[in-house]
Amino acid sequence: MQIQINTDHNIEGSEALADQVGGVVETALNQVSDHITRVEVHLSDENGDKRCENDKRCMMEARLEGRQPIAVTQQSATIDQAVDGAADKLVRLIESTLGRRHDLESRRRDSLPRRTAFIDPS
Repeated sequence: MQIQINTDHNIEGSEALADQVGGVVETALNQVSDHITRVEVHLSDENGDKRCENDKRCMMEARLEGRQPIAVTQQSATIDQAVDGAADKLVRLIESTLGRRHDLESRRRDSLPRRTAFIDPS
């Protein structure tokens, strides 16, 4: 699973920040990482230098094998809170998406006509 971190001009995109965010994403998505090819994380400060409640934004987009990308957004008071919240949302969305796919595949298998062996009584 590849993780790409992007920041806006109001957030310094340091190596420490990338390591921290990457660690949160890897830990959160560990159980579903086999189904993910890439995760893009976009961090932004909506109001720049102005102080405002919940102005830090984290958008995460996951690319699942064989499916369209899915994305979540979390706005919080700090970058850490925004990343944690977005990671939690993304895990739930991926598990839900994969669960639905598994359910559909199970229903398709169950709806296929079963072949029975015909035994000639003679």
